[in-house]
Amino acid sequence: MTLVAVMSSAAAEAPSWQHVPVPAEVRPQAGLNEAVAFGPDRAWAVGADAVGRQAPGFPLVLRWDGTAWKRQSLPGIRWQGELLSIAATSPTAVWAVGRDSAGGTRLLRHDGKAWTESPPPGGVALTRVAAGGGETWLIGSRAGAQVLLRRDGSGWQDMPVPPGYVYGLHVKAADDVWAAGAADSGAAVSHWNGQAWEQKIVDGFPRSGVSSVLAVSPTEVWAGGTAGFVGGPPGRPIPPLLVRFDGQAWSKVTVPADFGSITSLAPDSSGGLGWVSVARSLKWAPPGSNPPLIPGPDFLAWNGQSFAEHSEPVVAGEGDSSTLRLAPVPGSETAWSVGRAAGPEGTFAPRILRFGNN
Repeated sequence: MTLVAVMSSAAAEAPSWQHVPVPAEVRPQAGLNEAVAFGPDRAWAVGADAVGRQAPGFPLVLRWDGTAWKRQSLPGIRWQGELLSIAATSPTAVWAVGRDSAGGTRLLRHDGKAWTESPPPGGVALTRVAAGGGETWLIGSRAGAQVLLRRDGSGWQDMPVPPGYVYGLHVKAADDVWAAGAADSGAAVSHWNGQAWEQKIVDGFPRSGVSSVLAVSPTEVWAGGTAGFVGGPPGRPIPPLLVRFDGQAWSKVTVPADFGSITSLAPDSSGGLGWVSVARSLKWAPPGSNPPLIPGPDFLAWNGQSFAEHSEPVVAGEGDSSTLRLAPVPGSETAWSVGRAAGPEGTFAPRILRFGNN
């Protein structure tokens, strides 16, 4: 075999992101917001389908059984709206946060057998649920003020809130919670030690913020979002922001994308940073090019020293993803990405991608 043939064969066998179809019964105009995986034969994804210009759509739950994604029935759940977020401490304690067409908060729980509605905390508009280390936390607002709630036995307990706003959480234990967000002075990451929050401004540029955080160890924490922007024409794209904590200070990490938003961070099988997703990723084209911007990487794989660039596959009849939310499969190098992609004639479609075969 020639060297060229060997190189071609190796390239053909190199792992890449693959498109995985949604069930045929999912109606047009559907989108997915978040996913969680427990193993090679069990994962969940949530969103909405049958969303129209005037129609709010219906809550959508998909389940992966190791072979295909299948739509799950939601008996007794007849409201219109969407499911925004999903997280779990175990396959028998899965939580999903939703919003109905009237703007009301919906909270669903799966006990390993069926989905049922659970009473949401009173007066709270929920946006996200996060889980880890046997803990389940909710992000939302009450009377215009941010709230964080922790599952406490059979109810929800209000927790202290760091200054500014929280967009995402990484829950490791009851006394080890990391929050990604923004404060008046810039992008902020806060740590809960069980007694109080300690907040650090990780990027002081105006209007910067982080929405995802991944704590590997006390001396390695990552956070991603968007850098701030001052001036420029309306609609000008915003640069991505990735920062890293080494136990002493936060510093910016250069990524191979000039514009876009870091929407998700996912660990590898050992708990270290594995993947970074960059929605609407763009790069500057070579000088003199028209257009001046070209597509950038959708996913960045971290090997401990540098990033390898990955693009989502081309899907017939659909455009690129506008949302990329990562869900790693525990104990493996496999990862899912769910979101929403551009469809024909101004429509949109659900998008599920997978890296790895497990």
